[in-house]
Amino acid sequence: MNLHTPHAVRSVPLTVPSKPAEGAGRGIGQILVESGRLSAIDAERIGAFQRETRARFGEAGRALGLLTEDDLRFALSVQFDYPYMDEGSSLSHELVAAYQPQSAQVEELRALRSQLMLRWFSTAAEHRGLAIVSADRGEGRSYLAANLAIVFSQLGQRTLLIDADLRSGRQHQLFNLGKQAGLSDMLAGRAGLQAVTPIPALPELSVLPAGTQPPNPQELLGRQPFQALLQSFGEDYDVVILDTPAASHYADAHTVAVRAGAALIVARQGMSSVPKLAQLTHGLRDFGVGVLGSVLNQA
Repeated sequence: MNLHTPHAVRSVPLTVPSKPAEGAGRGIGQILVESGRLSAIDAERIGAFQRETRARFGEAGRALGLLTEDDLRFALSVQFDYPYMDEGSSLSHELVAAYQPQSAQVEELRALRSQLMLRWFSTAAEHRGLAIVSADRGEGRSYLAANLAIVFSQLGQRTLLIDADLRSGRQHQLFNLGKQAGLSDMLAGRAGLQAVTPIPALPELSVLPAGTQPPNPQELLGRQPFQALLQSFGEDYDVVILDTPAASHYADAHTVAVRAGAALIVARQGMSSVPKLAQLTHGLRDFGVGVLGSVLNQA
C-alpha cells in the first residue's frame, strides 16, 4: 500500500513514554525455557553449540533444529514488550500487523501511522476519531482499519476499532468475535459497554463489532446517541478507528466521517474509479470532514 497525502510532511521520529520491557535483561534462552517452549537440556545444547560457532543463540538453535522462527518471534516480543500473536491463533491471518510485524507491508502501515499522528491525532486533544472510507466495495477498508488499529495499539496507544458498517460488517470475523452485540445494539439501547471486546493478544486494542444488522442503519448513525457515544469513547481511548460501508452505495460513510471529524480514503489499484474517488473527496470536504489523505491498496 502507498500513502498519498495532500502536502509533504517531514518525517519525524515518534516516541512515547514507556516502562522497561518485562523481558529486559533476560536472554532468549531463559525466556523460552520459562515459557515452556524449550527444555533446559536443549538450552544447554544450544549454548554449547553457540560457544563453538560464535553464532547468536537464535541462529544456533535453528541450526540444531531446536528453535523455530515462531519461537524467536515470541522471545523478542517479550524482550521488547511487543504484542505477539502465535501462528495458531484463531484470529484472521489478514491481521498482518499482528502476525508479520517485521514485513515490508507492516512497515508501510507504521509509516502511515506516523503520518496520521502528525496530521491528526497529536494535533489537538479532541482529535481521537478517524473514519476509513472508500467509494466502492472490495477496496480494502476493513483490512486497513483492522491493521491500522493494531499498529496504533502496538505503539502503546489505547485504541478502539469500531465496525460502523452496520450493513455487512467484517471486524467480528477478522477478530473471531462470533455473533455478539455491537454498535447497532448499543445505539438501539439493547446493549451497554460490555459490547466492547478487549483483544487479549493485543493488550491496548479493543473492538466494537457492528452487532445485529438493523433495518435502519442510516437513522441509527445519524442520531445524537452515536455522536455522544463517540465523544465518550474519545475520553477513554487515544485512537478510535471506524470502519464504514462503501460510500457510493450508502450515505452511512459520510455520516460516520462527519462524526469522527477526519477520514482516510482507501482506493485499490486497477479497481477504483477515479471519478468516484474525486466525488467522495469533494463530498467529505463539503461536509467539513478533514480528509487526511489516501491509501492505494495494491493487495
